[in-house]
Amino acid sequence: MADSIEIDFLPVGEGEHSGDAIAVRWRENDQYKILIYDGGTKAFGSALVDHVKTHFHSHYVDYVVNSHPDNDHAGGLLYVLENLTVGEVWMHQPWTYSAEIRHYFRDRRITNTSLEERLKEKMSAAYALEEAARERGVKIFEPFAGSKIGIFTVLSPARDRYVHELVPQFEKAPDLKKNESALASVFDAVKGALGFIADRWDVEYLPDTVSTSAENESSAVLFASVGDRGYLLTGDAGIQTLRASAEYAAGIGIDLPRRVTFVQIPHHGGRHNVSSETLNMLVGEPLPNAPEVLTRTAFVSVAAKAPRHPKRAVTNAFARRGFKVGRTKGGTICHFTPGMPQREGWGPISYVPFYDEVEE
Repeated sequence: MADSIEIDFLPVGEGEHSGDAIAVRWRENDQYKILIYDGGTKAFGSALVDHVKTHFHSHYVDYVVNSHPDNDHAGGLLYVLENLTVGEVWMHQPWTYSAEIRHYFRDRRITNTSLEERLKEKMSAAYALEEAARERGVKIFEPFAGSKIGIFTVLSPARDRYVHELVPQFEKAPDLKKNESALASVFDAVKGALGFIADRWDVEYLPDTVSTSAENESSAVLFASVGDRGYLLTGDAGIQTLRASAEYAAGIGIDLPRRVTFVQIPHHGGRHNVSSETLNMLVGEPLPNAPEVLTRTAFVSVAAKAPRHPKRAVTNAFARRGFKVGRTKGGTICHFTPGMPQREGWGPISYVPFYDEVEE
């Protein structure tokens, strides 16, 4: 059983576009274990490898996890496999399910092989990761609900939902049959907020009607317990997957609202991935009054020049539930428990405030 842990969020994104690269190290039976959860874009892999060598003092990574196949999560992991020794790779392989899902598409000319090749081509960063692992003899596993990755348990997605609901709706897949439609990716087309409205502690409105892409909803959500603390990694999961994670956790006896002390805010703090209902299920309901000290921690990956993330409405929602929110914004941030080695030159970070005004 692990007795201490540190979680580093590295700054991905030179311009406005954010990505995720998270390095985790814990001590278990007097030995350190390392897990990488996403690797940012292809250009970011070298920084991630340098971080592991410099701060974890290791050339070996026990577990590499790709939460979902988007390039801003899978891209840098290839460099990790090429420049470090890796024990296991955990990633979804949607192209292997072509025979199971081909009947969902209306184009009858599609064959199992052509669908498989199309998915490989469109998810090239993830497929390159798979090929690199095979070339090096690294074992590959798929992170479905119930899987164990070191001290972490996968809470979502379940295999059946992944194969039969999510993969057929990937934007990168062919069109579905008539009367079926893909979940559209939701992006803010307007730079900056249209305006701001007043906000206060005892009022929250995050609608339950928000949605994100099927690729984002396919994110592998992980949970680990270290002593009396709980750690939740969410990738780019949306409300469907967050809800499924909470329900699965409850079914195996994990009370997430009571257990979670650290959480990754999904999808760079976008407002299309969380709702009040889902957050209540995942990390608990808002506190009745603002406490003097926020006792839990939430981190969010945000590019240095990202003008619209994280959303104030989202960070306020986490604050209401007792979380102090840290963001990368061009710098690496670290959360750690007592017992982990101290790092010279590292100091406390600044957390975002509770905003009196949020995006309209």
